[in-house]
Amino acid sequence: MTGPDAGQSAGPSKPLLSVLNGECPAVPPMWLMRQAGRYLPEYRALRAEKGGFLELVYDSAAAAEVTLQPLRRFGFDGAILFSDILIIPYAMGQDLWFEAGEGPRLAPTLDQTDLAALKPDFSRFDAVYETVRQVKAALDPAVTFLGFAGSPWTIATYMVAGQGSKDQGAARRLAYNGPERFAAIIDAIVDATVTYLSGQIQAGVEAVQLFDSWAGSLAPLQFDRWVIAPNRAIVERLRQLHPGIPVIGFPKGAGAKLADYAAGTGVDAVGIDETVDPHWANRVLPAGLAVQGNLDPLALIAGGRAVEEAVDNIRAAFAGRPHIFNLGHGILPDTPVPHVEALITYLRQGKDG
Repeated sequence: MTGPDAGQSAGPSKPLLSVLNGECPAVPPMWLMRQAGRYLPEYRALRAEKGGFLELVYDSAAAAEVTLQPLRRFGFDGAILFSDILIIPYAMGQDLWFEAGEGPRLAPTLDQTDLAALKPDFSRFDAVYETVRQVKAALDPAVTFLGFAGSPWTIATYMVAGQGSKDQGAARRLAYNGPERFAAIIDAIVDATVTYLSGQIQAGVEAVQLFDSWAGSLAPLQFDRWVIAPNRAIVERLRQLHPGIPVIGFPKGAGAKLADYAAGTGVDAVGIDETVDPHWANRVLPAGLAVQGNLDPLALIAGGRAVEEAVDNIRAAFAGRPHIFNLGHGILPDTPVPHVEALITYLRQGKDG
């Protein structure tokens, strides 16, 4: 059961949650972004059986199984809900489908259609909440259950263009040429995100992560307006609704704007991508703020000494700071499972001795 004091009551029995509450264990807890996914043969088998990604997300029993699969294999300290960031625009009234080999599509696009033309249907969140309940019932009590949503800027880029793009040009143009119209889109996404994450928390997640996958595409003033301010609004509203539930912010590509993001949003932890020097991040981020990251996913594919050197560097950088070990972005589909096993062994060596 979660509630106002869920974040504080967990104690040392939940290593990841304790780090989000400011503790610094000798060995950092770990999970991996996209840990439930295509690098696992059991995931590929279940997806083939269900016939598609969205079908998997909306089958709560199957989505719960996918969430739990990497926990059984690897014993991670965190479980991340299996879903997709585009469930929010789907609930806001856009059609959502996945083109084989090309990725997600949304329609109608908001560069051509007014937001008011969409008919929201927040019952589209219900299957995700049921997934949370089923995972919560089966989860090892030592594992921290993480929910998530896409951050408003990243979600808006998909809603405006109808798909991903290399430079998020359609959304950036609209933000410059029609800032009031774009602000209305962002505000609506903030409202939907608070509803969505609040529902996940009520169903059983113990912390949430905001993924801003395209934060790095914005100029500084735009970053302040479309990344920092909307994420701050979400954090503040969630704190009012669910005191004690930590929020992790992951502004991929933020680079030199990382410190401003941390200070401006008020998140409980900052995720950093693989391009960020962890020693620099430790210097510029607020003292005592928890950090998550930031092994290069390609180093994990390489394995061996490449991983060990990176792990040593990251741990040295964040020694004395609350730290959750993770990748700098999602695990890649061609990652060898034995390399994940070797990473865990290396990170945790001496933990019990």
